Amino acid sequence: MTAIDDHILNAVSSGSYYAPHDVLGIHEGRDAAGASVWTVRARRPLATSVTAVFADGEEVALHHLAYGIWEGVHTGSPGAYQLVTAYDGAPDFVADDPYRHTPVIGELDIHLIREGRHEELWRALGAHLRDHGGSRGVAFAVWAPNAQAVRVVGEFNTWDGKGHAMRSMGSSGVWELFVPGLGAGSTYKFEILTRDGRWILKADPLARAAEVPPATASVVTESTYEWSDGAWMARRASSQPVSEPMSAYEVHLGSWRQGLSYRDAADQLIDYVGAQGFTHIEFLPLAEHPFGGSWGYQVSGYYAPTSRFGHPDDLRYLIDRLHQAGIGVIMDWVPGHFPKDAFALARFDGEALYEHPDPRRGEHKDWGTLIFDYGRSEVRNFLVANALYWFEEFHVDGLRVDAVASMLYLDYSREPGEWEPNVHGGRENLEAIGFLQEVNATAYKRYPGVAMIAEESTSFPGVTAPTDHGGLGFGFKWNMGWMNDSLEYIKRDPMYRSYHEGELSFSFVYAFSENFVLPISHDEVVHGKGSLFGRMPGDHWQKLANMRAFLAYMWGHPGKQLLFMGQEFGQMSEWSEARSLDWWTLDQPAHAQLQGFVAALNRTYRDHSALWARDHDGEAFSRLGAPSWNPNVLAFARRDWHGNTVAVVCNFSGAPIDAYELDLPEQGVWHEVLNTDAQAYGGSGVGNLGTVTAGAGGRARMVLPPLGVLWLRHEK
Repeated sequence: MTAIDDHILNAVSSGSYYAPHDVLGIHEGRDAAGASVWTVRARRPLATSVTAVFADGEEVALHHLAYGIWEGVHTGSPGAYQLVTAYDGAPDFVADDPYRHTPVIGELDIHLIREGRHEELWRALGAHLRDHGGSRGVAFAVWAPNAQAVRVVGEFNTWDGKGHAMRSMGSSGVWELFVPGLGAGSTYKFEILTRDGRWILKADPLARAAEVPPATASVVTESTYEWSDGAWMARRASSQPVSEPMSAYEVHLGSWRQGLSYRDAADQLIDYVGAQGFTHIEFLPLAEHPFGGSWGYQVSGYYAPTSRFGHPDDLRYLIDRLHQAGIGVIMDWVPGHFPKDAFALARFDGEALYEHPDPRRGEHKDWGTLIFDYGRSEVRNFLVANALYWFEEFHVDGLRVDAVASMLYLDYSREPGEWEPNVHGGRENLEAIGFLQEVNATAYKRYPGVAMIAEESTSFPGVTAPTDHGGLGFGFKWNMGWMNDSLEYIKRDPMYRSYHEGELSFSFVYAFSENFVLPISHDEVVHGKGSLFGRMPGDHWQKLANMRAFLAYMWGHPGKQLLFMGQEFGQMSEWSEARSLDWWTLDQPAHAQLQGFVAALNRTYRDHSALWARDHDGEAFSRLGAPSWNPNVLAFARRDWHGNTVAVVCNFSGAPIDAYELDLPEQGVWHEVLNTDAQAYGGSGVGNLGTVTAGAGGRARMVLPPLGVLWLRHEK
């Protein structure tokens, strides 16, 4: 037997040795005659005896070396064994030995991690139930390159990790340990010895489940879910979202109807969103987050669906059911920053690791959060793989990437002297740009038909341009300019709108410069902004009429649509995550009529491909005018690839306009497929009895309802 230095034995006993498997477990050697023997060592402080019992029945009594380390020699065949440990006044403790097992992470995984190219990182790192070396247990692996030692702690070892020190996998910075006997539901964390000698406790960055906040431990989980959305996934793979209808209903799951789990929400969301006709649900972030008041935008567990609403398989069930009902699922994703909570990613191994080490680039001034180090390959890999994880494991159909502008600019919300220029002296964050291009290109390569959507509030060029043309590679960009201008316009009293027509029409100038989504999101109904209904001028009837007109203009405008929950029925109060939507509002018939209008709006939109098939094509859009002119009237036409045309005629004045003359794109009969002033929706019933006839040159005379919008379809 080889003698072991006293200081190594002491370090192994305290769980602070970087290579515990070099000492513990079973090791081949030679006896005096040169024959093979096997030395077994185990850490069992306070034991009175330790015996290794092999599968062939041989028992090897171990003797105490020092510091609770026991040793014995086995002369038979090597193989699986169990340790039987006796303690004073207690029954024998029988357990498999974690240190007899070979590494559970392969050389290819290590190679890909080091290069930052492991597209399925969640399969290598984290905690995984496995059969290994004849035992069933959990394989733990974590990246902590600055650590001196790492231990696994949890309920299974009473949160004392000295007996579960992990093995360093060399310069990769990865640590691993297989713990036999553990199962799903086990809670755990990693205990990390920093370079300056402190032990810190951290949740697993790759945990696929976590405790319900405010508890913060990671949870071992495995999925047994069997998907039934094959038909949806096959259709998605052959689709192009830019040429498909998309009207998304944005949902904060915790406050849509409070108290619902993922499974509880399935039937209710399907019934409601299906009846309302939306094509997609967009969930505010569902990754684990410690503070509910962040709405999910300060993420602590990027790979863990929040446990507030159930098990990860319950979320799979919700998404599967939505797909089977023909409803797509988009999820907000937050790769721009993360919170400083001590149990999570911040200074993960005692030093800046996931965050950029320079505060000028690593700290977000506005939000009090930390910014990822996009130039570090392992960090970039962590985020790219995370996006792929949600597509692969949860079948989401799109990711809406939050706060892209804050990622693109080094001087975002910073004064001169508070930021560091890039290598070319500019303000662009070149590493973040490279990351966004990589994640978009990889997502579209692996999952055709998905949508990557940027919340980007500046005029950064090429957000939705392909990466091989120098663009960021997103599928869509939120049109924040349209949102700001149109809300500014619609809140004005109709008597003043004639002076501000440009606020409504300026978006047509750049409508085709990117693939846009028109968002009326949660950000527009919080922080003192009130509800969309509350923005509208006039009395109650006029507010509802303005709502219908605005939404019909929005759905007719080039681009996809997104509407935050509650606005479809005209919730009057500002949204709060602390309570359910004001569903009682629907007891008022006028608000129920608005809800019915939104359902009709979505159905009519989906039925007319002219309103969505060529959203990205300026050749399919034209402004309409002449011979009449009224600054409160806005009219335009949309066309699909087959010559079908829909004209959208908006009257944002407070009075009807009789005999309004307008040159439509074609002569003939135009059917009134939508009239926001219809009595069924709570309007005054002003209209054209269902049709408008255009004479030579397309000239038509029509009645425009007050605060109303007409959709006219040409009959070929």
